[in-house]
Amino acid sequence: MSAMTKKCRIGVDVGGTNVKVALVDKTGSIVYSDTVPTRAEMGYEYTISNIIKAIQNLMKDSKVAKDQIEGIGFGFPGQIDCDNGIVRLAPNIPGWVDIPIADIVSKEFGIPVKVDNDVRCAALAELNYGAGRGAKNLVCITVGTGIGSGLIVNGKLVRGASNAAGEIGHIKLQMENGPICGCGDRGCLEAFASGPAIVALAEEYIRGGKSTKYRELANPDITPYIVAEAAKQGDVVAKKIFEIIGNYIGIGLASVVNLLNPEKIVIGGGVADAGDLLFAPIKETLKKRTMPIQGNAVEVVHAELGNTAGVIGASLLIED
Repeated sequence: MSAMTKKCRIGVDVGGTNVKVALVDKTGSIVYSDTVPTRAEMGYEYTISNIIKAIQNLMKDSKVAKDQIEGIGFGFPGQIDCDNGIVRLAPNIPGWVDIPIADIVSKEFGIPVKVDNDVRCAALAELNYGAGRGAKNLVCITVGTGIGSGLIVNGKLVRGASNAAGEIGHIKLQMENGPICGCGDRGCLEAFASGPAIVALAEEYIRGGKSTKYRELANPDITPYIVAEAAKQGDVVAKKIFEIIGNYIGIGLASVVNLLNPEKIVIGGGVADAGDLLFAPIKETLKKRTMPIQGNAVEVVHAELGNTAGVIGASLLIED
């Protein structure tokens, strides 16, 4: 590694439980990676100290000097001030409110630091090295505890006037009432179709007296993974749940397709691991609900980079 002439970048993907740190080369390959606990309950200073140590260890173990690193990029869940490198609010990481992470880390290492939302980072990674390769207009969504997205228009990330663009999870599917969303409003796509919505539907069917495979598989709790497993084993109720969820996501995405006319929709996140159970109803709904010109132009694909998308995308912020 010491003989390496090509410059690298460091990507940091900060989650509620763990922080992933990786050295990424010019081909988008991870040269070295490590994971440290976030430990949000210890305060943001503790987490930052852990991240700085992890970056120092990365440089030491991979024998890479500071002058070989073009920059350090951070991906965070939540609201980010990209221009000033500040984490405004990270809902899943208590204590992270108005933290100037870019200043803190760039002063420590003397290396440029950029910060963005984690799903936008994933979109950048998929665009450059994953399922979005070759696309100029791309929508990348993650379906898990919530529904997040990154938008690429004419090859560039869309951030918006206050760095908050891409909240696909908060497209409204219902005019009045509807399920309550974590944002405080009702009728959002995320409230209808995220991981917790799958669990809520599954529990509703059980309360209705349905005999289901996922009830047997629950250990002890029902999870989206267990519902998907039950569906794969032929459980009709579990299959129906994924049809309903896929239909909701398809309706939400139809609005996005009509608005942005992307070539590709890349779908990742834990719920997307259900594969065709989820993708088939999404594609079917898009076919029915989009305008023909936009609908015919778009391809729906599974994200390729999995858990590495966050760090790879964060490392690309330096060039973006």
